Amino acid sequence: MKLGLANIITVYAVYHYRAGEVAMMVVVRILLGCIFGGNMAALMYSLAGGFLCLVGMLGFKRILPESYIWVCSVLGAVLHNIGQIVVAYLIAGWGLLVYLPFLLTAGCAAGAFTGICAQLVIRRKRKEKWNIE
Repeated sequence: MKLGLANIITVYAVYHYRAGEVAMMVVVRILLGCIFGGNMAALMYSLAGGFLCLVGMLGFKRILPESYIWVCSVLGAVLHNIGQIVVAYLIAGWGLLVYLPFLLTAGCAAGAFTGICAQLVIRRKRKEKWNIE
């Protein structure tokens, strides 16, 4: 389990950039993380979780306004964990499903934290009128 601080940028990007641009960013982030982290075995888990999360957040964006970006982040984190568990199930079988409640609890907490951070970035950006888009 990781906090997923890089997801602050991903959640922000979902609301401010095109889907293709965000997908490219997610793929590059996952590849670089696996390469520089020295854990290429995690690539399947990360890609499955990352893409399920991305597809879900792009859908949630349509119904959740930007003021609820933290909710979108929590739902994305849950989908990320589900994607990882699906890959683990396909590789190792039913035994790993016992971790799902723990992963979902940690995912909700991490998703809320990263979502609140993204919300603060947006608020700060508006307050100081950053020109980053």
